[in-house]
Amino acid sequence: MVQQLHPTTDDIFYPESDGKPLADNTLQFELITTIKYGLEALFKDDPNVFVAGDLLWYPEQGQPKINQAPDVMVVLGRPKGHRRSYKTWVEDNINPQVVFEIASLTNTIKELEDDKLKFYRTHGVEEYYLYDPNRAKLKGWLRSAEKLEPIPQMLGWVSPRLGIRFELVGSDLVLYYPNGERFATYLEIIELKDLAQQQAEQERQRAEQAEEALEQAEEALELERLEKQQASQRAEQAEASLQALLEQLKAKGIDPEQFEL
Repeated sequence: MVQQLHPTTDDIFYPESDGKPLADNTLQFELITTIKYGLEALFKDDPNVFVAGDLLWYPEQGQPKINQAPDVMVVLGRPKGHRRSYKTWVEDNINPQVVFEIASLTNTIKELEDDKLKFYRTHGVEEYYLYDPNRAKLKGWLRSAEKLEPIPQMLGWVSPRLGIRFELVGSDLVLYYPNGERFATYLEIIELKDLAQQQAEQERQRAEQAEEALEQAEEALELERLEKQQASQRAEQAEASLQALLEQLKAKGIDPEQFEL
């Protein structure tokens, strides 16, 4: 009889891809990357906040079929760095606290609001946010005890964990940092960078012009000082010449006072 060997947890293969694309269309991709990199920027100075996009998350050791790849997930309490997948038992048993899903036309309501919601509820997610750009719908769920309860009003909602604010401008999802600044797309960031460079160049040119004007003013002041100095020297020389002439006249017995000057 051949004994059947069961693989140990070390032998189990955990796929690093679910075979699905990051996004089905350009709008979905833009939203995912804007949220992901906006959150990266928010926590850039905190070494213990890990943000990932479309990364397979395995919450249970030895169970590779139990997984999800949130469009964006945030793990507070875990260091930054590259990972091929996120395994909870390798990460001090810390599950992602916040996840985002951006719906596409291929997503079903059951997948996003039933299956994924159940998964996130089961595995400790504290905040789950879902945006459907095709239907302009924004939903959210917040953990209460063992449940993820629907957030009744998402417009103006502020994430307890992240401090970011959710708004719909027209039909577009807009996120705001705690300081009130809006999450920017990659293109907007480049445009802002170009604008900042242009402003810096203008400031540099103005500084150079101001420095040149100051140098010209200093040169004019120096020229005026030299002219005054030369005029003073000429006056002194004239006074000396006059005194010498008066002395000569006196030496010849001529009284200078008899001359009308």
